[in-house]
Amino acid sequence: MNKIITIVGARPQFVKAATLSRQFNLLGIQELIIHTGQHFDANMSEVFFEEMEIPKPAYQLDIHGLTHGAMTGRMLEGIEEILINEKPDGVLVYGDTNSTLAGALAASKLHIPVIHVEAGLRSFNMEMPEEINRILTDRISNILFCPTDTALNNLKNEGFSTMPIQIFKSGDVMQDAALYYAEKAEMKSDILRQINLPKFVLGTIHRQENTDSIEKLTNIVAGLNEINRQIPVVVPIHPRTRNILKQQNIIPEFILIAPVGYFDMIMLLKTCELVITDSGGVQKEAFFFGKHCITLREQTEWIELVENGFNILVGSDSLKLAQAFESFKAKKSDFLVDLYGNGKAAEKIAEILKKA
Repeated sequence: MNKIITIVGARPQFVKAATLSRQFNLLGIQELIIHTGQHFDANMSEVFFEEMEIPKPAYQLDIHGLTHGAMTGRMLEGIEEILINEKPDGVLVYGDTNSTLAGALAASKLHIPVIHVEAGLRSFNMEMPEEINRILTDRISNILFCPTDTALNNLKNEGFSTMPIQIFKSGDVMQDAALYYAEKAEMKSDILRQINLPKFVLGTIHRQENTDSIEKLTNIVAGLNEINRQIPVVVPIHPRTRNILKQQNIIPEFILIAPVGYFDMIMLLKTCELVITDSGGVQKEAFFFGKHCITLREQTEWIELVENGFNILVGSDSLKLAQAFESFKAKKSDFLVDLYGNGKAAEKIAEILKKA
């Protein structure tokens, strides 16, 4: 392939795309980026693209704030028009957003090969819109890049090995990004001076299944409050979640800070004692930086982290959270084990696509 269109819709997807953009540039593959605008992000300024060394989008669709159906439909329409005009050799999508599904649908209906990075991931929870997006995207893709053995096995169990689809284990581009940006974060971030804590636990709460359930959110806050009595807990929190806490009179005793950028998040991850999160990406990033993780969900796409003892799933149960915290206090683990490709995923993907 000599010309690829990459479709992204959220800031984390830009970070993933940056790892491949660098490799495409080295191999002489022309890449055009379409930003659907799915997640409006005021932090994605000129400085964001410069600091992260990310190519600016060739197309901005500015589609956000709609229902799932309306959003996906409008993206499909906008992307299709661009693909007809640009005639790429392939369309590359990441992960499991509405932008991912819309891009895959638009390309497949035009008989343009679809490349799915982060293929084969499953939470086995069909109530999550992300699960629907990733299953459908895998099924209509032509080339699937799986980050883990678990992802490969999921596709095998669903019968993908009998389909005319190319499947590769590539490793995870998020590890490439974490390793690449870690050094830059040391120079760019001021977050550790701001919080000024010798030891702390890093927490994040953002999933709707937790923030929109008063019972779950109350239990999670109670669990974090308990841990905070032993060691400070620092939680970068979205204004929406902060407002819910205030409206419901749920009182955190831990430290709430404003949402942080990628460099600040890297420094928090590198320095903290432990991570407590409901984020899929942060679970992996904790591992990349050698930290145990407690996950505030009932299931995870990153089952290998649980199976290898790096991660414990506790849902919103404050007692399980306390038990997991105690179990990790003195635990030592080998974080050098290769679960995600050791930072070579983007290089592998680009070389395969160059020959495709």
